Amino acid sequence: MGTADTEATSKIALLTARVVTVIAVSLSLYQLYTAGVTALTALVQRSIHLAAILALTFLLKPAFKTVSKDRLNLWTLIDWLLVAASIACTVYICINLTAIFERQGDWLPMDRAVSIIGTLLVMEACRRVIGLTMTGICIAAVLYAHFGPYMPELIIHKGYSIERITTTLWLTTEGIFGLPIGVAATFVYVFVLFGAFLETTGGGNFFIDLAYALTGRFAGGPAKTSVVASGFLGSVSGSAVGNVVATGSFTIPMMKKVGYRPHVAGAIEAAASTGGQLMPPIMGAGAFLMAEFTNTSYLTIIKVALVPACMYYLTVLSFVHFEAKKQGLAGQPRENLPKAWQVLKDGLHFVIPVAILIYVLVSNYSPMMAGFVAVVSTLATGLAAQIVRWVLRRAEYAQTRPGGAEFTRGQTRQILKAMEQGARNAVMVSVACAAAGIIVGMVTLTGMGLKFSSLVLELSFGIKALAILLIGAASLVLGMGLPVTASYIVLATLAGPALLDMGVPLLVSHMIVFWYSQDANVTPPVSLASFAGAGIAGANPMQTAFTSWKLAKGLYIIPLVMAYRPLLGVGETYTLMNGQVILTMIATTLGLVAFAAAIERYFFRKATLLETGLFLVAAIGLLWPGIVFDVAGLIAFLAAIVLQKGYKPVTQPI
Repeated sequence: MGTADTEATSKIALLTARVVTVIAVSLSLYQLYTAGVTALTALVQRSIHLAAILALTFLLKPAFKTVSKDRLNLWTLIDWLLVAASIACTVYICINLTAIFERQGDWLPMDRAVSIIGTLLVMEACRRVIGLTMTGICIAAVLYAHFGPYMPELIIHKGYSIERITTTLWLTTEGIFGLPIGVAATFVYVFVLFGAFLETTGGGNFFIDLAYALTGRFAGGPAKTSVVASGFLGSVSGSAVGNVVATGSFTIPMMKKVGYRPHVAGAIEAAASTGGQLMPPIMGAGAFLMAEFTNTSYLTIIKVALVPACMYYLTVLSFVHFEAKKQGLAGQPRENLPKAWQVLKDGLHFVIPVAILIYVLVSNYSPMMAGFVAVVSTLATGLAAQIVRWVLRRAEYAQTRPGGAEFTRGQTRQILKAMEQGARNAVMVSVACAAAGIIVGMVTLTGMGLKFSSLVLELSFGIKALAILLIGAASLVLGMGLPVTASYIVLATLAGPALLDMGVPLLVSHMIVFWYSQDANVTPPVSLASFAGAGIAGANPMQTAFTSWKLAKGLYIIPLVMAYRPLLGVGETYTLMNGQVILTMIATTLGLVAFAAAIERYFFRKATLLETGLFLVAAIGLLWPGIVFDVAGLIAFLAAIVLQKGYKPVTQPI
C-alpha cells in the first residue's frame, strides 16, 4: 500500500471514528432528554432513536467479515449511503408526522418508497448485527403476510400487498416502531447508559469487588446473587425488562468476570428477571386484573402465587448451580477475596445512585424516569467524589496533574466516553427489537395471534395437558405483539373458558394463563428480556434467548402441575395447609430440582447415562399426579443421589 493510500485510509478511519462519537453522544443526550425532561410522540421518539442506531450499525459493522471498514472502497461508500438513507427515512416521518396520521391508508408514492427502503434497512442491519436466522424469520413473516391466500388452511388469510405491509411496518406503531423498539428506545437505553457510566467511573469494579467479597466463596456466586436480587427487585417493580436493565447493569458484568460466557450471563439475568412478575407482592398489572376477573381479593392472589414463584426461582438457581459446578466455577478461599468493609469504605459513593434508583422504582415512578435519575445521580456522585479527593489531596494531586483545567478536561472526556460506550452497547439490542417489530407487525396484521388462541379449543380434543400446551403456544405468538398484560387478557378471554370446561378451577385457570403470558420474555424469536440482557452482556441476542429459554423451564412445567395437582391450595376441598397440598409442594420442588439435574446432566458431578435417566424418571414421577408416582419418583431420585455420591471412577494402571 502506497503512502497516499495509507493517508487516505487513516483519514477514513479518523472521520468514521469522529462521526460515530458525535452520533453516539448525541443519541445519549437525546435519550436522557426524552427520559427525564420532555417526552415526545411515540413515533417521533422511536424513529429518531432508530435512525441513530442504524447509522451506528452501518458505520461500525462491515457488510461482510472480509470487508475492511478503514479503507475507501465500494463497500465504504455503500455504508455511508445507507447511513444517509437511514437518516432520511426517519427524518421523513418527523417532518410529515401530522400528514402521515391524516392520510392513514391513502398513501403517497413517497410514503411507499420510504417504507420499503426503511424496512430493507432494518433487515440489513439485522443481518449484520444478529445474523441470518433472525433476518430469515423476518423475511418469512413478510412472505406469509403477502402470500396469505396460498397458505395451508389452518393459517390461511386474505393476504396483503407490499404497500400495505411496508407502510404498516414503517409508518405506524404496529410494526418496526412498535412495542419492542419502544422498550429499547426508552428505559432499556437509559439503563444501558447507566451501566456505561458506572463502568467508566469505576462503579463497575466496586460492585464486582463487593460481589466477590459477599459471594466469592460459593460456586458461581454472582449468578446466584443475580437470581435472588432479580426476585427481590422484580417483586416490587413488576416489569421483566425493567428488572433486567436495573439489576443486570451490576450482575451481568459480575458473572462475566468470574467466567460465565456473555450469553449465559445475559440469559441468567433474563430468566431471573422474568420471575419478578410472578413474585408477590407486586406482580404487574395482570395480577390486579386477575383479582377482578376471578372476583378474588388481591391478598388471596398473593398467597397462592408465592409458593409457585419461589419454585420458579429454585429451578433457575438449580440450573445456575449445576452450570457453575459443570464449568468448574468454584468459589475462592476467603483470604483471596477483598474485604467487604474495605470495599464499601472505598466506594461508598457508588451506593448512593443504587439507593436512589431503588427508591425511585419503589415510589412508582416509571423505569424510564428511574434510569434517568440513576444516570444523573451516578454522574453527580462520581464528580463530587473526584472533587473531594482532589481538594483533600491537592498537593499530591498537583504533582501528577497540571491543575484544575486538566482535571476538568479529564472528567469531560470520561463523560463523553461513557455516553459513546452506552450508545455502542445499545446497538445490538435496538437492532434486535427493530427486527422483532417486523415479526410483531405481521402477527398483528394477519391476525395470527387470535387464530392461535381460537385453535386451542378445536385442537385440544378435551385433553387438559394438550390444551395447556396449546395455550403456551398461543401466548408465545401473542407475546410477540402484545405486552404481558394484554396477552393475559386475550388468553383469559379466549382460552380460559376451555380450561374451566375441563374442570380446572377458575383461579387456577387464570393463574395458568397468567404464567404462560410471561413466556414471550424469554422464548425465541421475540424475547424482550433476553434481548435486554444480551445488550448489557454484549452477547448475541438469539443465543442469549435460547439459553434463557432453557433456564426458565419452570415457567412451562409449573402451570402443568397447577392443572393436575392442588399446588395452589384452592378449590372446595383444599387449603394452603392441607396435607395433600403440602405433599404436592414438596414433590414438585424435588421434581424441579431433578429435572434441572437431568437437563444439565450434573448433580454432585457429571451424571452418567444411567444417573441422567434416573433423574429424568424422578422428575416425571414427582411431577405426575398420584401418590404411587411420587413414591416411585422419590426412589429414583434417591437412587441417583446415592450413585452420584458413591461412584468413584476406576483408573486402570498404565
